Amino acid sequence: MGLPLLGETLQFFSPNTSSDIPPFIKERMQRYGPVFRTNLVGRPVVVSTDPDFNYFIFQQEGNLFQSWYPDTFTEIFGQQNVGSLHGYMYKHLKNMVLNLFGPESLKKMLSEVEQAACKKLQLWSLQKTIELKEATASMIFDLTAKKLISYDPDSFSENLRENFVAFMQGLISFPLNIPGTAYHRCLQGRKRAMKMLKNMLDERRATPRKRPSDFFDYVREELQKEGTLLTEAIALDLMFVLLFASYETTSLALTMAIKFLNDDPLALKQLTEEHETILKNRENVDLGLTWTEYKSMKFTFQVINETVRLANIVPGIFRKALRSIQFKEYTIPAGWAVIVCPPAVHLNPAKYEDPIAFNPWRWEGMELNGATKNFMAFGGGMRFCVGTEFTKVQMAVFLHSLVTKYRWQAIKGGNIVRTPGLQFPNGYHIQIMAKNTTHISKSSDQKDISFKAFL
Repeated sequence: MGLPLLGETLQFFSPNTSSDIPPFIKERMQRYGPVFRTNLVGRPVVVSTDPDFNYFIFQQEGNLFQSWYPDTFTEIFGQQNVGSLHGYMYKHLKNMVLNLFGPESLKKMLSEVEQAACKKLQLWSLQKTIELKEATASMIFDLTAKKLISYDPDSFSENLRENFVAFMQGLISFPLNIPGTAYHRCLQGRKRAMKMLKNMLDERRATPRKRPSDFFDYVREELQKEGTLLTEAIALDLMFVLLFASYETTSLALTMAIKFLNDDPLALKQLTEEHETILKNRENVDLGLTWTEYKSMKFTFQVINETVRLANIVPGIFRKALRSIQFKEYTIPAGWAVIVCPPAVHLNPAKYEDPIAFNPWRWEGMELNGATKNFMAFGGGMRFCVGTEFTKVQMAVFLHSLVTKYRWQAIKGGNIVRTPGLQFPNGYHIQIMAKNTTHISKSSDQKDISFKAFL
């Protein structure tokens, strides 16, 4: 359980560069088994790396377990954030979000996602290099903010995403709230972002639109209903979480996918062939993607599944035991926190052959419409991520636009650090080139794997 009060918090947050199960988890699995206890930030915690127990936890949501996050997370995401809500209120918010990010809405949004990707790729191809994580994060944030709150960065004196960048830098850091620390900058970033969102909501109330055109309009209408359970605090916390979750995780996954493809010419070749086939089978090649074409991208979905399995962007999913629970030989005391650890399942050699290898073919013939015992990149149970399909749409459409019209070469960076969240400390700098040009940057003498695959 570590030191008094502090527990094993320092070890938990210790940076590592491993692509395997995090050292903190792996060492304790070897010492104590698949389920063990520790102390993080003064709180006793059970850590589960057992697929059966993880599945049991997700299936017993609202009965034996409920969503829970440490006080520091609650301070960051807000007291009324969607992760801290339960029962009817949570279901109500989930349905509101599904109206925006559900399949029917995404069918209509597909062309916007493709246009955003094409526009940015064309712009990036004119530059010597881009830092991919930052570039894709900016692209996705602008698109999501437009759909949620009709946000246009050119119309505001303060940049909303800059506040989210400050927020992200301290999100998974040691919770020391004093000036100069990453955690303090995180809280300040949240404070500024929430102030901007509050001002936007006030403006929307002052000058309401005739017909709802974005998520803010639906929120405003809901707040006006008699007897509504939605409060302004819940609405603003929801907006904050949606903006954060939609761009940060997806941009990390996209960066990892392109890094994996850059290092695997065979996977890149098969992915490219799949998307070029879509264009060949289309009567008019200049028409945009259709939903049928999107759903036909079988190998693309294999690449996405393998990317999120290896990336393990979410290092832990928090729950709390509502009462004392017996499972196998373990007793979980009432009130104790439980951390479900996806990386320990996704990188388990008993479940995945050569688990740290990028192998999208391992998903061949498998249809994944939700979580399984051995795959929980998007959570599980009733709290399975409502933005899963939105993430897949953005990744698939971006990859389609990229491999059909461009090639790229890695320039520098690409190394990862986990603290325990995934980061690119030196970025991932690449050069993007239109396929109808033979220009190669002289700024790098690195072996251009992805370029040579097309020669």
